[in-house]
Amino acid sequence: MAVVKPDSSTPAEHSAAAKRPEPDSADLARAAIACLEEYQGERILHLDVRERTPLADSMIIASGRSRLHVGALRDRLLRRLKELGAGRLQVEGGQRSDWILIDGGGLWIHLFYPEAREFYNLEKLWSEEAPSERSLEESPPL
Repeated sequence: MAVVKPDSSTPAEHSAAAKRPEPDSADLARAAIACLEEYQGERILHLDVRERTPLADSMIIASGRSRLHVGALRDRLLRRLKELGAGRLQVEGGQRSDWILIDGGGLWIHLFYPEAREFYNLEKLWSEEAPSERSLEESPPL
């Protein structure tokens, strides 16, 4: 009697995938934007955040038409990024959340239900025009 594995790839394919270098954040960003466009993500914005934080190189912000659409975008993005070899993807927010964050190390992807996107307004917070943090010496006295 043969045992059927849920994963149909061979051990050699697993070994090749394990040796494949993880894609850089620019490759992941390009793939994520293409995926969002393919699956009708709305108001897709790509921000370079290297000057604002040491934790990531770029951030993508996009909206879905409904909570279900946002969840579907999440699933498609995770599948596409994993196909590219992104191994350390962290996800916050469930299938029907207003806001889902995918942390790909050097790439952060925020998926929003439209009203939540307007409320949190990450574009303003992370844009180059946003005021930079000031040191304590520059702050007015309390």
